[in-house]
Amino acid sequence: MVAAHPEFEKLWEMSEEIVIIGAGQAGAQAVQSLRAEGFAGPITMVGEEDFPPYQRPPLSKAYLLGTFERARLFLKADNYYAQAGCELILNTQAKRVHPAERTVELADGRKISYAKLLLTTGARVRRLRCPGADLSGVHYLKTIADVDGLQDAFAPGKRIAIVGGGYIGLEVAAVAAKRGLDVTVFEAMDRLMARAVSPQLSAFYAGEHAKAGVKLKLRTGVEKIEGNGKVERVIAGSQSTQADIVLVGIGVVACDELAAEAGLTCEDGIVVDRNARTSDPHIWAAGDCTRHVGREGLPLRLECVQNAIDQAKHAALAMAGKHKTYSEVPWFWSDQYDLKLQIAGLARPTDALVLRGDPAGRKFAVFHLRDGVVAAVEAVNAAPEYLMGKKWIAEGRKIAPEMLADTSIAMKQMT
Repeated sequence: MVAAHPEFEKLWEMSEEIVIIGAGQAGAQAVQSLRAEGFAGPITMVGEEDFPPYQRPPLSKAYLLGTFERARLFLKADNYYAQAGCELILNTQAKRVHPAERTVELADGRKISYAKLLLTTGARVRRLRCPGADLSGVHYLKTIADVDGLQDAFAPGKRIAIVGGGYIGLEVAAVAAKRGLDVTVFEAMDRLMARAVSPQLSAFYAGEHAKAGVKLKLRTGVEKIEGNGKVERVIAGSQSTQADIVLVGIGVVACDELAAEAGLTCEDGIVVDRNARTSDPHIWAAGDCTRHVGREGLPLRLECVQNAIDQAKHAALAMAGKHKTYSEVPWFWSDQYDLKLQIAGLARPTDALVLRGDPAGRKFAVFHLRDGVVAAVEAVNAAPEYLMGKKWIAEGRKIAPEMLADTSIAMKQMT
């Protein structure tokens, strides 16, 4: 057992305990922030996986490609949690929360008391519901175990059918193409990443994937997967596509069942206020499992690292008695081939779009203007546009469209 840091150990037994359910990005950030804000009480973190908190974004990118070692996935060093006075209970499910007695019941029968509870339960993959979806060879990608289980089948010459043309599906498609697999992507909508990016970005990425040899089947939903005990083909309309592997990436669902069963208000996620507090005054929530009020006053649920980190910080502040209104600019990213897509803000279909740069040069940005104000930016291999756009979104800045489109004007000159 690693000794606790002397700064905290004398005070822990004298303070109320905080319990965190969910050992992911938000949970790890909450531990760090609680200690940074001076909370000296004991902390217990409960996680269902065998691993302490780790990064998920590299899983569908460099980790799947084999260029990112497992040890680099973990958010903290092995001894961090013990030194921070956080007990990790891993490979264990939290079965029930009892708000009246302020206890968490674990699947192994144990009960843990809490003064304050933080739910960072995240989200789970949405399952494909069609005949054959349970055949051997159908994979999902959410955890280290998912990627490790995919590696043996992820070999040159294998045929992979990817269901879903969003971030996960396209990141896997890019890795598969690099590793020499025969790749087909099935997307039910009429363009790639339709829920996340502008039509210009969709068209650009469709061209890049096509150049890499990826076959794109738009407006094509998978109706059936066939095979004798294992995947052999995918049926979509009148098309039959041979496949050795199927990777499903059709979104995620908030893990809010534990909260709902405890009587907390839930609506496609655990409903929280701007301090990340739930409808129970002793329970907070952060990350993919939550629905909160966004910068524009509308309720939303964000599935991204930024929200997990920032909302966990605000939850920790509130639990430590230092309330701060959560109003951060959302940001996202995706790595596909040698292209880095960075997005800040939340776009709307009615936004006015301004293209800066030439997509043919593989370095450009699309700015979203709403009543003249910069509301979102999508940048491909264009870090200055992304960084400045993010700043403008936070400031509510108006920038003339003709200036944005003029690449002879440097971003830093647009003040």
